[in-house]
Amino acid sequence: MIRFLLAASLALGALSAAAQETAPDAEPEAQPPDEIYGEAPMTLARLDEIIRALDPEAQTNGRAWQLSINDVQVMIITDETADRMRAITPVRKIEEMSQEDITRVLQANFDSALDARYAIAKDVLWSAFIHPLKALEKDEFISGLGQVVNLAQSYGTLYSGGALQYGGGDSGALQRQLIDDLLKKGQEI
Repeated sequence: MIRFLLAASLALGALSAAAQETAPDAEPEAQPPDEIYGEAPMTLARLDEIIRALDPEAQTNGRAWQLSINDVQVMIITDETADRMRAITPVRKIEEMSQEDITRVLQANFDSALDARYAIAKDVLWSAFIHPLKALEKDEFISGLGQVVNLAQSYGTLYSGGALQYGGGDSGALQRQLIDDLLKKGQEI
């Protein structure tokens, strides 16, 4: 799985580098004041601080991280030029999915995946949370990571990000617990 993640990160890193080259002559946009964000704009240093609070063993090259949450390997890829952040984990190879499976993940994207989403790239189904980097707030980021993990772990059953569950049962509380635990780890930073 680690080799798979490393290969995927190289492939996605090339996509990130390509995104940085899309507008080299563009005028810089005026930045809104900090009070619009609610927190100071997210920086790579702040993101690193949050990630290390969640997993002290996280690996980074300065703009991408690999960490483990609930025994799931998650990659975080950033692009400051494009003001984007993406947290992803592979779920399964697309060749292993039936048309019914693909339909089901699209349905989940509509009602139960929440802020994270299922996505297909490079013949792999991913669980992904994608957000503008500067506007990203700590609790929103941590919740997004929990949802990425919940989506990956609930593939084939609930297809849920776990932050909100419609209906009764035990699954919603179990999935919400992961997000609550991650938020508790991030409180001190």
